[in-house]
Amino acid sequence: MGALYEQVYESLKQDILSLKYNIGEKIPSEQEIADAFSVSRITSKRALEKLVQEGFVKRQRGKGTFVLKTNESAVRSEKENNSKPVFGLIVPNFDTSFGIGIIEGIEEAAHGECLIMLKRSLGIPEREEDAIKELLEYGVDGLIVFPAKSQYYSSEILKMIVNKFPFVLIDRSFHGIAAPSVTTDNFHAAKKGINYLFDLGHEQIGILIPEDYEITTIKERLNGIVSAFAENKVSVNRAYWCDTIKRISATEKRDIALMKQYLEENPDLTALMALEYKIAVLAKIAVEQLGKKVPENISILSFDSPTVTSSQWRFTHLKQNESEIGRRALQMLLYMQEHGLGSDKEQVKATFQEGNSTRSLIDTSISDVDLEK
Repeated sequence: MGALYEQVYESLKQDILSLKYNIGEKIPSEQEIADAFSVSRITSKRALEKLVQEGFVKRQRGKGTFVLKTNESAVRSEKENNSKPVFGLIVPNFDTSFGIGIIEGIEEAAHGECLIMLKRSLGIPEREEDAIKELLEYGVDGLIVFPAKSQYYSSEILKMIVNKFPFVLIDRSFHGIAAPSVTTDNFHAAKKGINYLFDLGHEQIGILIPEDYEITTIKERLNGIVSAFAENKVSVNRAYWCDTIKRISATEKRDIALMKQYLEENPDLTALMALEYKIAVLAKIAVEQLGKKVPENISILSFDSPTVTSSQWRFTHLKQNESEIGRRALQMLLYMQEHGLGSDKEQVKATFQEGNSTRSLIDTSISDVDLEK
């Protein structure tokens, strides 16, 4: 089932094709259509505009809407030659560390294929729900949604599943519902990061976790971390997990103070793995306020980091392929236009980027001769 205006349009078109309204005859007004179908004036207006675009009717200011022709094949040919699907894109916000690359990937993949309408939810579930409603009522042909919270899915998303309306989730997935999604392979990315720290000789590794760690992205990263510890036969010390970091502007001082206390209580830590870039930034500040340095006194590994020049300081990090995530989401949505709503869950591999925030604990100055003594 398509958007509301599409349903109204199809019903009116069938009335015209079945000769309920003859050529030159006036059809119901926007308000009459809205009342008859229990929809808004915006929806009825969109339905009439589509009839106009496809040549079924013409509108005369102050007089009404009149049937022009009933030749469906000619009109369909015109539509196929000229129209492109319109997709809605809903994101929490624009972030240089993660998010903008996804939008760029979608925009590049959409070139020549479709049009994109962008809305921000600001990470607020209610605002996300309103954006979905608004875009559906406007009449978009599909949606790409970067959910505000993955432990929370709105009734609007459930409605799209029930109505088989084409949509794709990015960076999140919902447990228990068959919703198509494109995400990073967070499990193997986190596992790769921890193995890198083990290879450098670190075993006392602190894990810095956002407060809302129930989101599927963070859960998958934690599972990858636990798996890496198990494979390296190192016990997981949950006392090294700091999981109350809010990482928002309003709580920055509070988060830094929290991490300073955490570091003072765990002086044997030699490395930190931050599950988000913003947390890594706050951790570096906390380390420096304690009079220590990164990586001389403690190494920090993060997920993502803004693009910098080769000469700039940057975190060693796991880089998500944002452009590929965006491209695949758009391609998935285009595919659904022909085949209907799917339930595929695609994962994109992250790459490891070595920076300035980690160092080895292994003394490479020891020679082979020394080892033989």
